[in-house]
Amino acid sequence: MIEKTFCEECRRDIAYMIETASYKEKLKGDEYSYIGKRAVCTECGSEVYVADIEDENLKALYDVYRQNNGIISLEKISEIPQKYNIGKRPLSLLLGWGEMTFSRYCEGYLPTKQYSDILQKIYDDPIYYIELLEKNKDNLKSLQAYEKSKQKVGELLGKEKNTPSKLDIIIHYLLYKCEDITPLALQKVLYYVQGFYYAFEGSFLFDEDCEAWVHGPVYRDVFSRYSSYRFDPIESVEAFDDTVFTTSEKAIMDSVIKNFCCYSGKTLERFTHLEKPWRYTRGKLPMNAHSNRIISKELIGEYFTAVKDKYRMLTPGDIEGYSKAIFNQIY
Repeated sequence: MIEKTFCEECRRDIAYMIETASYKEKLKGDEYSYIGKRAVCTECGSEVYVADIEDENLKALYDVYRQNNGIISLEKISEIPQKYNIGKRPLSLLLGWGEMTFSRYCEGYLPTKQYSDILQKIYDDPIYYIELLEKNKDNLKSLQAYEKSKQKVGELLGKEKNTPSKLDIIIHYLLYKCEDITPLALQKVLYYVQGFYYAFEGSFLFDEDCEAWVHGPVYRDVFSRYSSYRFDPIESVEAFDDTVFTTSEKAIMDSVIKNFCCYSGKTLERFTHLEKPWRYTRGKLPMNAHSNRIISKELIGEYFTAVKDKYRMLTPGDIEGYSKAIFNQIY
């Protein structure tokens, strides 16, 4: 069947062909270039209106806008309810949004950057989602919606996290050993574990890189996982089998816990602001400037090796001398 549409030049319904075309259009005050389509009359060659093609072009424009402004794609938004087995309205309620907000985003409405970042975290990180589900389950009107989604994310985590990463295991150990540790403090303790392990063993304990954020070294995925706690302590782990660690791993971590977990997250932040890895990576950036610059592992290794030599550390227990010295520098 040949599709037809009305041609204003020919003044009748005609067959049309579709061509690729380049467009420039303004959206929210800025101009964007994108590749779209146009329908052309097969008889007179003039451009004709076809609703489906106009909708495709509008989506292409919005897709370019999303890419340029860090807004989650429509495809990812649409996948979230199926991924976590939760309806669009219950998901909106879970997030504390208007009941129809998420449904509108599924229809193509552009979320704000703040809401987009939340949806991107949910899409990327099932652990972040399950934490939201547990924290905000009272927002849901149905216990059944909560149970169905919890079961689904449990299955998802079972598939994705059969073998926890080294970083995951270390985090669980820190939550088991450290009382009232906040997300800010957790970030800094992970950084010190990584640095001092390299100083004593000549290798890094986990693979993930940290970034030089305003408040010190930050492991981005860990931030996403625990950001809902904000300034509150993270829920502790009640049991842990520490036989998963070697003797040296445990000795170094235990010394870092003893000598750094005793300080608040803000104090540890001030520690890292005095140290070369964060300062060098930030360079001449203003103190409050956002940055995703990666603090290289080589820089961390060099710095903590130099610290070990300067303070004549023979065993992990000697880390105490450095923690006290840097504390005295800020107070």
